[in-house]
Amino acid sequence: MTKETRVILDNIRSSHNVGSIFRTADGAGVSKVYLLGYTPAPVDRFGRTVAEIKKTSLGASDMVAWEHLDNNQIGKLIKDLKTEGFEIVAIEQTSKSVALNDFKAKEKTCYIMGNEVDGVRQELLDLSDAIVEIPMKGSKESLNVSVATGIVLFKSR
Repeated sequence: MTKETRVILDNIRSSHNVGSIFRTADGAGVSKVYLLGYTPAPVDRFGRTVAEIKKTSLGASDMVAWEHLDNNQIGKLIKDLKTEGFEIVAIEQTSKSVALNDFKAKEKTCYIMGNEVDGVRQELLDLSDAIVEIPMKGSKESLNVSVATGIVLFKSR
């Protein structure tokens, strides 16, 4: 069986981060990206291409399937993904998180990547099957969300 990976972007603010994540998702073989809340989509609500995402993704936003959802739709999405056999994994630093090096991805995994400032919302942490963190050695406690996404996607393949 081939692994299937999906990604949820939880209220990401930056179009540049979203574009970078699409480019990384394409390279890592992600089958779909869910854009939650105010996360910018490759095409805006008027049907116009978002130039920053297109440019930063080098066109990968045209190649990776995506869906934009309102924040109030996340419960149904998570339920549907679990019904399809996906393990839901939030990438966040909490007292319950396990180190990425100790985590073994299942055949079907959907990672939740959080907001650049606030991280993954508690509601989504509560809906997750696992919480994983990237161990940090420096004085900074976090990485840019697009960098963190790349590390997680390529480490867990």
